[in-house]
Amino acid sequence: MATSPAPGVGYGRMAKALHWLVFVLVAAQFVVAIAMPDIGRGTKPDTLINLHMTLGFTILAVIVIRWLWRIGHPVPLVTADVPEWEGKVAGATHALLYALLVANPFLGWANASARDWDIVVFGQSLPHLVAAQSRIGRLAGDVHVYLAWSLLALVGLHVAAALYHHFGRHDRVLQRMLPGAGR
Repeated sequence: MATSPAPGVGYGRMAKALHWLVFVLVAAQFVVAIAMPDIGRGTKPDTLINLHMTLGFTILAVIVIRWLWRIGHPVPLVTADVPEWEGKVAGATHALLYALLVANPFLGWANASARDWDIVVFGQSLPHLVAAQSRIGRLAGDVHVYLAWSLLALVGLHVAAALYHHFGRHDRVLQRMLPGAGR
């Protein structure tokens, strides 16, 4: 289990800001994804599809920054009073969240490449990851959708665990990440 922080030690302002920025970006990404047209064989990227791709790259960039920040500013995921098994589940959940938030933009990028779409993010054209019409790129699109729903379920588990700690265990796990709460 992770080492317990000293009383009052929690996530700093930057860690909290990056956490909540990722939350807002992922929530916006799901809203955009649900509002997008069904993507079929002849679909051309429109405003929502381009926004979806831009949000995906933004999430990827913020996750990388967040991960690097965490390496330089480690804070244990759980407090000392959390059972060891819960600490292990928290660690696995966080690792899986990071993995999905990094992998899924690449899968979407590969699928857009296979569709031979121009991939423009913040005015910059990006190279294709796979050849146009490639089978692997089409498969990446299917996996992208399944992993997105898996990510949503995992976020739900993450939220449920935070609420369990707040309302069930009455510990400070949730407060450590709330904006405005002390360290």
